[in-house]
Amino acid sequence: MIIRCWGARGSIPVSGPEYLRYGGDTTCLEIRNKHDDIIIVDAGSGIRRLGNALMTEGRRNYYMFFTHAHWDHLLGFPFFKPIYSPGVEIGMYGCPFAQTSVQELISQVMAAPHFPIGYQDIRCDISYHQTCGDRFSINGTIVTSFPLSHPNEGLGYRFEEDGKSFVFLTDNELSHRHPGGRGFDDYVGFAAGADLLIHDAEFREDDYKRTWGHSTFGDAVRLALAAGVKTLGLFHHNQERTDVEVDDILARSIDMVRECQGSLQCLAVHRDMQFIL
Repeated sequence: MIIRCWGARGSIPVSGPEYLRYGGDTTCLEIRNKHDDIIIVDAGSGIRRLGNALMTEGRRNYYMFFTHAHWDHLLGFPFFKPIYSPGVEIGMYGCPFAQTSVQELISQVMAAPHFPIGYQDIRCDISYHQTCGDRFSINGTIVTSFPLSHPNEGLGYRFEEDGKSFVFLTDNELSHRHPGGRGFDDYVGFAAGADLLIHDAEFREDDYKRTWGHSTFGDAVRLALAAGVKTLGLFHHNQERTDVEVDDILARSIDMVRECQGSLQCLAVHRDMQFIL
């Protein structure tokens, strides 16, 4: 299983010399299983570059998962070039939450007066699948969804193949239980033994905004240690967080692991980072 990051920023895309190493694009991940199936998670601004790469590669079949309906995870969808190409097939997976359907969740991004090209102008074939807490297989890759603790609700995912596992919990507030969310121990259970956990680490302790739906890096480290995961990727970097500040958060996270005498590998996820499990 290969996991590629096309965007690791939270809330809104940013640009400038202070954001070069970790990148300014918002959430988008690409997963390739052993059969080379393409699984996309979220359609933040990073999906624009992914779409360009897929068109160049000539790939025309994808599975797309959504964690939730907040705009930084959807705003790149209208700029995903494959949706305007006849012959492209996309299976859409997610839970509608505040919307009536996953299709409505997507179509609202392109609704007037917010975007000049309408949902009706899409030329690819899209099939919609509601996955609210389900467990199912994509060509041998087991996908399990789990509720996030986040305003308006959301879903995290666990991907498993040939004994390897990747858990993705973005936009997840571990120190506050939002409606529909779960407690800390529940997330420990969901992430237990994962080879890779990518988790929300939006805040430091000194700028933490309780109830805003995001975790401190310290809570993410504590979760990873309790769950016995092998590698933790700090994710959803605050829009104001410069490369130097993310470096500092990473250093402090590594110090936490050392103090606990843990074997956890800790890193800060950046644009174009790739993991092989």
